[in-house]
Amino acid sequence: MGSEPQGTAGRRLRDRLPGILAALEAGLVERRPVVRLALLAALAGEHTLLVGPPGTAKSQLARRLHLVFREARYFERLLTRYTVPEELFGPLSISALEDDRYERQTAGFLPQASIAFIDEVFKANSAILNALLTLLNEREFDNGPRREPCPLISVIGATNAVPEDEVGEAFFDRFLVRIPVAPVSAEGFRRLLELDSVPPPSAAEALDDPDRLAISRAAHEVLVTDEVAGLLGELRSWLAEQRAYVSDRRWVKITWLLKVAAAAEGRTALSIWDLWLLPWCTAPDAPRQESVAAWLGARLGVRDEMSAPRLTRVVEAFEAQVETERAADDLDYDESGRLRFDAGIEDRVVDAKGGASALRMSSTRKRRYGATHVGARVRQVEALTQRIDGYLRELSARRDDLAGYRAQSLWVDDDFARRAADALSATVEAVQALRRRAGATRAAFEALPRLPSDPGVAPPPIEHEPLAT
Repeated sequence: MGSEPQGTAGRRLRDRLPGILAALEAGLVERRPVVRLALLAALAGEHTLLVGPPGTAKSQLARRLHLVFREARYFERLLTRYTVPEELFGPLSISALEDDRYERQTAGFLPQASIAFIDEVFKANSAILNALLTLLNEREFDNGPRREPCPLISVIGATNAVPEDEVGEAFFDRFLVRIPVAPVSAEGFRRLLELDSVPPPSAAEALDDPDRLAISRAAHEVLVTDEVAGLLGELRSWLAEQRAYVSDRRWVKITWLLKVAAAAEGRTALSIWDLWLLPWCTAPDAPRQESVAAWLGARLGVRDEMSAPRLTRVVEAFEAQVETERAADDLDYDESGRLRFDAGIEDRVVDAKGGASALRMSSTRKRRYGATHVGARVRQVEALTQRIDGYLRELSARRDDLAGYRAQSLWVDDDFARRAADALSATVEAVQALRRRAGATRAAFEALPRLPSDPGVAPPPIEHEPLAT
């Protein structure tokens, strides 16, 4: 799957990440995707928003996440409409005020934090949200006349609902990964009741600055393949048709997240299966994320120009043609080349008035075809079946590729992987059925009534949708 990230630190990190993820997930029932997405976002220097009711382990995840980064300073705050800037950014400096400077003492507050958890992030007033915009995006804090750099790695935000006002939407856009978090299912509830206390991640497993730098350097070298770029473009167009706006800035950040995911797994190029991350980054809520996931599940690994609906139309065209040719009639000629009639003159019936019945030309003789005609039709169907066989081999390789990706991936969501595998299997079954129909059509062409001699006239080609070569 490609070389390891650059440097010894990067190679060590690939081996350590499974243990780190296992420690983060321990005791968090049904939170595997949330944990992995939050850590991946942090490695990419991005922020995660958890949307769900209280009591669903959102704050516990953030507290554990900060232990993953060595010597990371942690900050946590619950926001309300009464929250004042001092609670987030620190109190005003008395000594600075004495010197006519408006500065804050930021030690121990958000501007000095590495990992932060902000609960009910949208309940603060617009002044606080505007200040947070710069801090989250630029990693800088305006402290009096100076703009100070902040060591922020990632913010975990939590909310019950996302507001629709302009400031709230701008702040919402700062969170690259948006994850709905629901209470545990009925199946997970028993495990929840049986939980004992779980130790936090070990300090020996913590990531340091060289680890993060190694991943960043490797991510810069990860190739965005033409296939991945094409699918991203298709999704962008599809989202536009759904009236779902995704900014250019967000697409750049999404690509960086995909590269970090690949680099952390030791790969030097993106895979189409990395795109499983897109629902969490392109859609704002669970229903629309499900729509994106469904689009991806049906689309990944399947070439649109060789899709089952297109192949079906081509096979149907051949089936209709063979039925037309099998049912076609010709006028009947005798050995001298004259038209045959239903009855000879001596056999004509005389009616009561002495009149004879009229002669009628025969139309009961089925059309017959020469070897040239039949051979041309058979070759057309054979060309189609060869393309279908090639596509079936391609789909088989796709399934093997997905299985390999799933086996080695640190991040992939099992539900998505199963959905993609099921979609590929369904496509294989549909194409195999079309292959059988094409074979039956070939046999039907070969069974057409034959002329005793071949006039050497090949049939015109059947009009159908062009298929990819």
